[in-house]
Amino acid sequence: MSEEKITREWEENPMLKPRIEKVVVNMSVGKSGEQLEKAARVLKDLTGQSPCKRKARKTVRDFGIRKGEPIACIVTLRKQRATEFLKEALTVLDNKISKNCFDKHGNFSFGIKEHIELPGVKYDPDIGIFGMDVCVSLSRPGYNVKNRRIKKTKVGAKHILTLEEAKVFVKDTLGIELV
Repeated sequence: MSEEKITREWEENPMLKPRIEKVVVNMSVGKSGEQLEKAARVLKDLTGQSPCKRKARKTVRDFGIRKGEPIACIVTLRKQRATEFLKEALTVLDNKISKNCFDKHGNFSFGIKEHIELPGVKYDPDIGIFGMDVCVSLSRPGYNVKNRRIKKTKVGAKHILTLEEAKVFVKDTLGIELV
């Protein structure tokens, strides 16, 4: 389908227009302790929300990781906060994303190597530099039928977000250039 046809469908039926469901920001440190606390502080300063710590699933002796040890912290952003953070994070990449960053359902992910590249963040030698993964989940209105408690059901095949529609939505709303 062409971009014009997709946008025309969205104007005719607003239930077809995608939206940003959530943005998940992940900082994986690989070890617990002071380093993880610093990463959690950085993530809280960047997003305005307190991060949740994630534990290792299994023991890896080569890296010195034990099962159950906290090694990462994540934050899930929704609605306006998600859009604001996403626009800031995309400026680091010059608003360019590879086409390979998308999955078949229209979700996309990208990484930021150094958190100090984000606008308004200054380097602090006491904290250090951390990288992060940003995962964006797109959906349409009406997707809650698969997540609700009562009368769960599947999303119809015609209502599932396609890869082409996700790319058009990202170009239009976030001003991203696909490389």
